[in-house]
Amino acid sequence: MMPSKTLVCLAGFLLCLCTAKAQSPRIKNVIVVTTDGFRWQELFKGMDTAIANNPAFNQGEKEQVYAAYWDEDETIRRKKLFPFIWGEFVRKGQLYGNRKYQNFVNVTNPYSFSYPGYNELFTGFADSAINTNHYPDNPNLNVFEFINHQPGYRGRVAAFGSWEAYRRILRKKQSGFPVIAAFDTIDWKNASYPEQVINRMKQQSYKPEGEEGCMDVFTYFQAMEYLRTHQPRVLYLALLETDEWAHRKMYKNYLDAAHQLDNWLQDLWQFVQQSPVYKNNTVLLITTDHGRGDINKLQWTGHGGIKGADEIWLGIIGPGISAKGEVKTPMQLYQKQVAQTIASLLNLQFVANHPVADAISEIW
Repeated sequence: MMPSKTLVCLAGFLLCLCTAKAQSPRIKNVIVVTTDGFRWQELFKGMDTAIANNPAFNQGEKEQVYAAYWDEDETIRRKKLFPFIWGEFVRKGQLYGNRKYQNFVNVTNPYSFSYPGYNELFTGFADSAINTNHYPDNPNLNVFEFINHQPGYRGRVAAFGSWEAYRRILRKKQSGFPVIAAFDTIDWKNASYPEQVINRMKQQSYKPEGEEGCMDVFTYFQAMEYLRTHQPRVLYLALLETDEWAHRKMYKNYLDAAHQLDNWLQDLWQFVQQSPVYKNNTVLLITTDHGRGDINKLQWTGHGGIKGADEIWLGIIGPGISAKGEVKTPMQLYQKQVAQTIASLLNLQFVANHPVADAISEIW
């Protein structure tokens, strides 16, 4: 029999453990970042030589691509492309989707392109009726709209995206929260001077896609200024250029856009850690809407209808999120689980008049 004094010490130790867990920082804010159509292959393996060596894709700058992103060692190679993700993020957070370890993340919609993907991400189910990027206003409730109607969140949710379709995807007309998409300008009273400047820059910038999409730099800095001045509890930042450069068959620009994303994620996370409003109570979740071709390297520029384009990835970091790093455990996660996961981070249950998949339980 264990001596009574030992039993008391053990009970006290277990009580301390439970108390420490109960007193772990409470998540109050969530920031979601997506980069359109970025492949898991580059995230986990770095630049692809089969694509970089092809004159049809390297823009005549093969040497520059190799100088910036190549190394024989895969772990070094991917870190050259994503120094923040493969540095602080992976040390303190979690990264899913390296299929080398049978760690799978997939879309469930049958299309593997943007509107169906973003619908699945944020409504929690794959709506087969949404079968075109020109689909009108989304009939389905998204998790951001749901959160905006919960006590303590009204007026504390916002979305910024480089593509005009986010207005329809996130139901700007009825959502009740700001959805600033493509060349939308800030129209609220008392806009800060940086917001006014970005407004003018957007309107006077080069528009290679017409009004359909703006450069990510405008979207990023507009979102960051909103984060600084309005202090939302939920912020969505949707970047576009990785997909645009891939469709244009410009691999160097695709990699450069991904590298710039990594720089912005580091900048964003540093802001969070230095802010008395967001430090130690904010989760950052990063993912994508679809994958791209890879089996036939000539198909890397496309996705809808191409085998493997349903393969995606996901990362998360923040208080209460265990530091699992690159998750190498075999498992299957789905895009449709992200919506409920976002809600669950805030201790909410996302309920809608359509199916909503369960949250990702593995993050805890």
